[in-house]
Amino acid sequence: MTSSGAGARRPNLDRARLLAHLAQMWRIRAFEEQALHGLDDKIVLGAIHPYIGQEAIAVGICAHLRRDDLLLSTHRGHGHTLAKGAEPLPMMRELFGREGGSCGGKGGSMHIADFQVGMLGANGVVAANIVIAAGAAHAVKLKGGDQVVCCLFGDGAINRGPFLEGLNWAKVFNLPVLFVCEDNGFAATTRTKSMTGGDGPSARARAIGLAAEEVDGNDVLAVDAAAGDMIAAIRAGGGPRFLHAHTYRLSGHTGSDPALYRPKEEVEARRQEDPITRAAALLADGEGVGLREAAVAEMKQAYDTAKATGFPPAADAFRDVQDAGDPRREAF
Repeated sequence: MTSSGAGARRPNLDRARLLAHLAQMWRIRAFEEQALHGLDDKIVLGAIHPYIGQEAIAVGICAHLRRDDLLLSTHRGHGHTLAKGAEPLPMMRELFGREGGSCGGKGGSMHIADFQVGMLGANGVVAANIVIAAGAAHAVKLKGGDQVVCCLFGDGAINRGPFLEGLNWAKVFNLPVLFVCEDNGFAATTRTKSMTGGDGPSARARAIGLAAEEVDGNDVLAVDAAAGDMIAAIRAGGGPRFLHAHTYRLSGHTGSDPALYRPKEEVEARRQEDPITRAAALLADGEGVGLREAAVAEMKQAYDTAKATGFPPAADAFRDVQDAGDPRREAF
């Protein structure tokens, strides 16, 4: 990996931290590539929403989260989950519906959770995680803890009711939550600006009274710095904060989406801003060698092991299912 001279503009660059960020971004990229292979291999039944191109956001933020801090994710949540500390093998098994999956093979790609690392779950309902995050943060406050709740969502979520409800609740009760809008410019296949009134995410957050900041979401060090300040302020009792990270997904909305609604020239231009490429450009020759290969090998092993894993016993279908009470009777 060669230096582009960009490092010279960052004289206080923490190279060890940058290398750790780069390694984590490569891990996320490699996981997503294997997950997409699972679609081609027809062992992932359902959609995969790749995080390719957005890795810097999860990595820069989760670098400041403790294991007992809490994270709420979206349908595009593999990168968030890995960055929070989840192991790739249970995640891959979950995608394949296999035994030993992080949710017992019942959740799949859009509902991965790992409570052991504070990852409370991905969510297939756009914006639903925002109110769940407010609830989790309220629980933290009531218990007197110092954990921070982080909620990541896309720009399409700001046009749904839970955005107003969640941010308003967090502000009214001064809750310890960081709301992060991963603005990749598209709500599924529609340009978000074409259906968003006003000045967008940050303006709406400020209107509710939250301190809000915008950041280049493809610059992992910029995300790291912004998130570090905000998370420290929240943990010190400063109340909710809002981070608006501008990025771009390099793939389609799902693994089967060819994204024909985007000009090829636009995608190629934005590919030059790939967060991994930009981070690597800050390093000198020889630094970071082998990070990609190590990540690919790790995720390939997770893929192969998960593929060879059997399906859960049929009886497991009845585990973790609420059967207390009869809703027909108790509703009246």
